[in-house]
Amino acid sequence: MSTALGYRAFGGADVQEFFERPDPLPGPHEVLIRVAAAGVNPLDHHLRSGHAPGLNGALPFPQVLGMEAAGTVLALGSDVSGLAVGDRVTGFALTGAGTYVATTLLLGTSTARIPDALPETWAATIPVAGTTALDILDQLDLPTGASLLVNGIGGGVGLALAQLARHRGLMVTGTASAAKRDLVATTGAKFVDYGSGDVIAQLRTLVPDGFDAVVDAVGGDSLRSVAELAKKPELLVSVGDPTVVELGGVTVRRRLDRDSLERVAELMVSGQLDPNITATYPLERADEALALVESRHAAGKLVIDLQLSTR
Repeated sequence: MSTALGYRAFGGADVQEFFERPDPLPGPHEVLIRVAAAGVNPLDHHLRSGHAPGLNGALPFPQVLGMEAAGTVLALGSDVSGLAVGDRVTGFALTGAGTYVATTLLLGTSTARIPDALPETWAATIPVAGTTALDILDQLDLPTGASLLVNGIGGGVGLALAQLARHRGLMVTGTASAAKRDLVATTGAKFVDYGSGDVIAQLRTLVPDGFDAVVDAVGGDSLRSVAELAKKPELLVSVGDPTVVELGGVTVRRRLDRDSLERVAELMVSGQLDPNITATYPLERADEALALVESRHAAGKLVIDLQLSTR
């Protein structure tokens, strides 16, 4: 049995609870791991709230929170290749199986070994923030010197995107709250405080003709306000708001494969990508970490370190 943080119905933070669940057994295409660390993401509370029924609406309760993790392989499904028991790995959890728990199941094709030099806390940020940033840049395929606006640059995806974009020779500008200014500065991106007056006017002053591409990590009204700054509508990309298509833009085409995980791990080892982990939490405080992400006040990346936990 393992202690997990999850939910027995869809709703707000009030439906979350810790409970004991049996350690799962891997199916043919699955990997059972002992979780060392789990990343905390907006997707976690969106799934809990029932905002993505296509992903977890038909799954039985209770469901465990979390979608990305790093840990050690305990067992492999019969059809999983390229991995072995004892490997340190990172990957995407089965939806509902979660990662805010001591043992969980990952998708075999979406699990990769992590280099010896990479700590599990860093590796746990690869599946969502790291590969999302990589997918965006590969999808945009911008030339060296192109201008890129990242709306909501202060979170895990935005900071990863800014770093990788700069290494590709792109000119990055980002919007975030004033509290995230110093963190954004470490990426070399220009910063616009979206709490200091007319943001669009400030951005127009920096880039009068608009940006070669605009990536939005906020959604809603904020997405609609920056849409006009993309020189071409098809180069407006949203991380998580599907209404971007109404503006002529697109969502991120996610690959979720082993190759992408390995590429991001190597970018971390080579020094091109720092996940900017600003806080780690033991499992018993995972609800606090998720609450901070849900408030949109979290800077950088938050990680649950199960090696700190007493449960």
